[in-house]
Amino acid sequence: MMIIAGPCAIEGDNFITIAKVVKELGATHLRGGIFKPRSSPFRWSGLHEAAIPLAREAKRITGLPYVVEAMNAKQIELLYDVADYFQVGARNQQDSELLREFGRQDKPVILKRGMATTIEEFVMAADFITTEGNKNVILCERGIRTFEPYTRNTFDVSCIPAIHDLCDLQIIADPSHGTGRVELVTPVALAALAAGADGLMIEVHDDPPKAMTDGQQSLTFAEFDQLMRKVNKMQEALEWITD
Repeated sequence: MMIIAGPCAIEGDNFITIAKVVKELGATHLRGGIFKPRSSPFRWSGLHEAAIPLAREAKRITGLPYVVEAMNAKQIELLYDVADYFQVGARNQQDSELLREFGRQDKPVILKRGMATTIEEFVMAADFITTEGNKNVILCERGIRTFEPYTRNTFDVSCIPAIHDLCDLQIIADPSHGTGRVELVTPVALAALAAGADGLMIEVHDDPPKAMTDGQQSLTFAEFDQLMRKVNKMQEALEWITD
């Protein structure tokens, strides 16, 4: 199972510490933004090119494949050598020309669901990538925008089995963005796995209250450890059910 873990964005040397710990606790892939899309131009948007050496060092130390978002062709070029997986964020999921550009790459692409994208539109967005030649696409349910203000988004667990019915692509879940509330991340992650998710994308930080972005939805090391213990039990239960 794919478990992608790490901070919302690379903030400094603490990224190396986070990378080491999430690997020890069971992560299979590492995340950490370099160029961060934001709702306001006045908010911190990442270290940009200065974060690339930190990402490269974390990869070297842990051996984990690295997942990173690129928002345009220039960023794809800048990040190509350090990226193992490219991520398309929710804001860019409807940018068909950008999706075509990812389709011309030879690296896997994780495509997040847009804020107001139907399930069928989600599948069609992936088609823009695959029809250009890149068949290695993984979808990611991360919640959609609804009238509910309690959570950051409304996590659509029904999307997971629906995707398995509609196409042959894998789908993972991002309960961090799907809920925006740290106390909801673990139960929603387990619900996603029960619904058939092929993996999880989880935000983890060494000191969430001091995180530059998304601290309110980032697990501590202890919380991530507890999640991974429950994920392992969930896998055992699902194997027993399907036997």
